[in-house]
Amino acid sequence: MPRSSSSKSSSKTTSYRGHAKTEPQDALDVLADDHKRVLRMFDDFEQMKEENDPDDESRQLLVENTCAELTIHAQVEEELFYPALREAIDDLDLLDEAEVEHASAKQLITELAAMQPEDDLYDAKFTVLGEYVRHHIQEEEKEIFPKAKKAGLDLEGIGDEIRQRKLELREELGIAPAEAVEDEDDEPAAKTKAGRRVH
Repeated sequence: MPRSSSSKSSSKTTSYRGHAKTEPQDALDVLADDHKRVLRMFDDFEQMKEENDPDDESRQLLVENTCAELTIHAQVEEELFYPALREAIDDLDLLDEAEVEHASAKQLITELAAMQPEDDLYDAKFTVLGEYVRHHIQEEEKEIFPKAKKAGLDLEGIGDEIRQRKLELREELGIAPAEAVEDEDDEPAAKTKAGRRVH
Protein backbone atom coordinates (compact mmCIF):
# COMPACT_ATOMS: atom_id res chain seq x y z
CA MET A 1 0.00 0.00 0.00
CA PRO A 2 1.64 3.31 -0.99
CA ARG A 3 2.35 5.88 1.66
CA SER A 4 -0.03 8.80 1.60
CA SER A 5 0.79 11.93 3.53
CA SER A 6 -2.73 13.27 3.02
CA SER A 7 -4.23 10.48 5.14
CA LYS A 8 -1.79 10.71 8.04
CA SER A 9 -4.21 12.16 10.53
CA SER A 10 -7.29 10.26 9.35
CA SER A 11 -6.67 6.79 10.74
CA LYS A 12 -3.55 5.50 12.41
CA THR A 13 -5.18 2.08 12.80
CA THR A 14 -5.78 1.83 9.06
CA SER A 15 -2.13 2.79 8.51
CA TYR A 16 -1.06 -0.20 10.60
CA ARG A 17 -3.57 -2.73 9.31
CA GLY A 18 -2.85 -1.73 5.73
CA HIS A 19 0.91 -2.07 6.30
CA ALA A 20 1.72 1.37 4.90
CA LYS A 21 5.37 0.59 5.56
CA THR A 22 7.00 -2.32 3.78
CA GLU A 23 7.51 -5.23 6.17
CA PRO A 24 11.20 -5.50 7.10
CA GLN A 25 12.81 -8.52 5.47
CA ASP A 26 15.39 -9.70 7.99
CA ALA A 27 16.62 -9.27 11.55
CA LEU A 28 18.95 -6.40 10.68
CA ASP A 29 16.14 -4.49 8.95
CA VAL A 30 13.85 -4.98 11.95
CA LEU A 31 16.49 -3.82 14.43
CA ALA A 32 17.58 -0.88 12.26
CA ASP A 33 13.93 0.17 12.01
CA ASP A 34 13.76 0.17 15.83
CA HIS A 35 16.91 2.29 15.92
CA LYS A 36 15.41 4.92 13.62
CA ARG A 37 12.22 5.02 15.68
CA VAL A 38 13.91 5.63 19.03
CA LEU A 39 16.33 8.17 17.58
CA ARG A 40 13.32 10.15 16.29
CA MET A 41 11.84 10.01 19.77
CA PHE A 42 15.02 11.35 21.37
CA ASP A 43 15.05 14.11 18.72
CA ASP A 44 11.44 14.97 19.63
CA PHE A 45 12.47 15.30 23.27
CA GLU A 46 15.36 17.62 22.39
CA GLN A 47 12.96 19.71 20.32
CA MET A 48 10.60 19.97 23.29
CA LYS A 49 13.48 21.19 25.45
CA GLU A 50 14.58 23.74 22.85
CA GLU A 51 11.04 25.06 22.60
CA ASN A 52 10.78 25.16 26.42
CA ASP A 53 7.63 23.07 26.16
CA PRO A 54 6.03 23.23 29.63
CA ASP A 55 3.70 20.29 28.95
CA ASP A 56 4.92 17.77 31.52
CA GLU A 57 2.32 15.22 30.47
CA SER A 58 3.51 15.11 26.84
CA ARG A 59 7.12 14.98 27.96
CA GLN A 60 6.47 12.13 30.37
CA LEU A 61 4.49 10.19 27.76
CA LEU A 62 7.33 10.58 25.27
CA VAL A 63 9.85 9.37 27.86
CA GLU A 64 7.65 6.40 28.81
CA ASN A 65 7.09 5.40 25.18
CA THR A 66 10.78 5.69 24.34
CA CYS A 67 11.73 3.60 27.36
CA ALA A 68 9.13 0.98 26.39
CA GLU A 69 10.53 0.82 22.84
CA LEU A 70 14.07 0.46 24.19
CA THR A 71 13.03 -2.23 26.68
CA ILE A 72 11.40 -4.32 23.97
CA HIS A 73 14.29 -3.80 21.57
CA ALA A 74 16.91 -4.80 24.15
CA GLN A 75 14.93 -7.87 25.17
CA VAL A 76 14.56 -9.25 21.65
CA GLU A 77 18.23 -8.64 20.97
CA GLU A 78 19.23 -10.44 24.17
CA GLU A 79 16.80 -13.34 23.66
CA LEU A 80 17.17 -13.92 19.93
CA PHE A 81 19.78 -11.88 18.06
CA TYR A 82 22.81 -11.94 20.37
CA PRO A 83 22.58 -15.68 21.19
CA ALA A 84 22.45 -16.54 17.48
CA LEU A 85 25.47 -14.32 16.86
CA ARG A 86 27.42 -15.85 19.75
CA GLU A 87 27.13 -19.22 17.99
CA ALA A 88 28.33 -17.80 14.68
CA ILE A 89 31.12 -15.25 15.28
CA ASP A 90 34.47 -15.26 17.07
CA ASP A 91 34.47 -11.66 18.35
CA LEU A 92 32.48 -12.16 21.54
CA ASP A 93 33.93 -9.01 23.12
CA LEU A 94 31.65 -6.92 20.90
CA LEU A 95 28.57 -8.76 22.15
CA ASP A 96 29.75 -8.59 25.77
CA GLU A 97 30.15 -4.82 25.44
CA ALA A 98 26.74 -4.50 23.81
CA GLU A 99 25.10 -6.34 26.71
CA VAL A 100 26.90 -4.11 29.24
CA GLU A 101 25.59 -1.09 27.33
CA HIS A 102 22.09 -2.58 27.54
CA ALA A 103 22.50 -2.95 31.31
CA SER A 104 23.51 0.72 31.66
CA ALA A 105 20.50 1.82 29.60
CA LYS A 106 18.16 -0.40 31.62
CA GLN A 107 19.41 1.16 34.84
CA LEU A 108 18.53 4.64 33.60
CA ILE A 109 15.16 3.39 32.35
CA THR A 110 14.41 1.97 35.81
CA GLU A 111 15.36 5.29 37.43
CA LEU A 112 13.22 7.28 34.99
CA ALA A 113 10.23 5.02 35.64
CA ALA A 114 10.33 6.03 39.29
CA MET A 115 10.48 9.77 38.52
CA GLN A 116 8.18 12.60 37.45
CA PRO A 117 9.02 15.27 34.84
CA GLU A 118 9.35 17.95 37.51
CA ASP A 119 11.96 15.94 39.46
CA ASP A 120 15.58 17.06 39.51
CA LEU A 121 17.68 15.29 36.86
CA TYR A 122 14.66 13.87 34.98
CA ASP A 123 15.57 15.61 31.73
CA ALA A 124 19.28 15.00 32.32
CA LYS A 125 18.81 11.26 32.80
CA PHE A 126 16.77 10.97 29.62
CA THR A 127 19.33 13.02 27.69
CA VAL A 128 22.16 10.79 28.92
CA LEU A 129 20.08 7.72 28.03
CA GLY A 130 19.85 9.15 24.52
CA GLU A 131 23.62 9.58 24.37
CA TYR A 132 24.13 5.95 25.46
CA VAL A 133 21.62 4.74 22.90
CA ARG A 134 23.14 6.75 20.04
CA HIS A 135 26.60 5.34 20.84
CA HIS A 136 25.23 1.81 21.10
CA ILE A 137 23.36 2.08 17.80
CA GLN A 138 26.42 3.41 16.01
CA GLU A 139 28.59 0.53 17.24
CA GLU A 140 25.92 -2.05 16.54
CA GLU A 141 25.25 -0.90 12.97
CA LYS A 142 28.92 -0.35 12.07
CA GLU A 143 30.49 -3.35 13.79
CA ILE A 144 27.94 -5.99 14.82
CA PHE A 145 25.60 -5.87 11.81
CA PRO A 146 28.39 -6.40 9.24
CA LYS A 147 29.62 -9.44 11.21
CA ALA A 148 26.06 -10.79 11.32
CA LYS A 149 25.79 -10.45 7.52
CA LYS A 150 29.04 -12.37 7.00
CA ALA A 151 28.24 -15.08 9.56
CA GLY A 152 25.75 -16.97 7.38
CA LEU A 153 22.91 -16.66 9.88
CA ASP A 154 19.30 -17.17 8.86
CA LEU A 155 18.58 -13.47 9.25
CA GLU A 156 15.12 -13.73 7.73
CA GLY A 157 14.16 -16.48 10.16
CA ILE A 158 15.55 -14.52 13.10
CA GLY A 159 13.69 -11.45 11.81
CA ASP A 160 10.41 -13.38 11.87
CA GLU A 161 11.11 -14.53 15.43
CA ILE A 162 11.96 -10.97 16.50
CA ARG A 163 8.77 -9.53 15.01
CA GLN A 164 6.66 -12.19 16.73
CA ARG A 165 8.39 -11.68 20.08
CA LYS A 166 7.98 -7.91 19.82
CA LEU A 167 4.23 -8.34 19.32
CA GLU A 168 4.07 -10.57 22.41
CA LEU A 169 6.04 -8.06 24.50
CA ARG A 170 3.88 -5.15 23.31
CA GLU A 171 0.79 -7.07 24.36
CA GLU A 172 2.34 -7.82 27.76
CA LEU A 173 3.25 -4.14 28.25
CA GLY A 174 -0.11 -2.92 26.92
CA ILE A 175 1.24 -0.70 24.16
CA ALA A 176 0.18 -0.25 20.55
CA PRO A 177 2.18 -1.73 17.67
CA ALA A 178 4.95 0.69 16.73
CA GLU A 179 4.10 0.35 13.05
CA ALA A 180 0.81 2.12 13.73
CA VAL A 181 2.62 5.39 14.29
CA GLU A 182 6.13 5.03 12.94
CA ASP A 183 5.46 7.00 9.74
CA GLU A 184 4.06 10.02 11.59
CA ASP A 185 7.38 11.88 11.28
CA ASP A 186 5.82 15.34 11.43
CA GLU A 187 4.30 14.84 14.90
CA PRO A 188 6.19 14.33 18.16
CA ALA A 189 6.13 10.69 19.21
CA ALA A 190 4.43 11.53 22.50
CA LYS A 191 1.49 13.05 20.68
CA THR A 192 1.14 10.41 18.00
CA LYS A 193 1.17 7.65 20.60
CA ALA A 194 -0.88 9.44 23.24
CA GLY A 195 -4.23 8.35 21.91
CA ARG A 196 -3.12 4.78 21.25
CA ARG A 197 -1.57 3.81 24.54
CA VAL A 198 -3.52 1.10 26.36
CA HIS A 199 -3.75 1.76 30.08
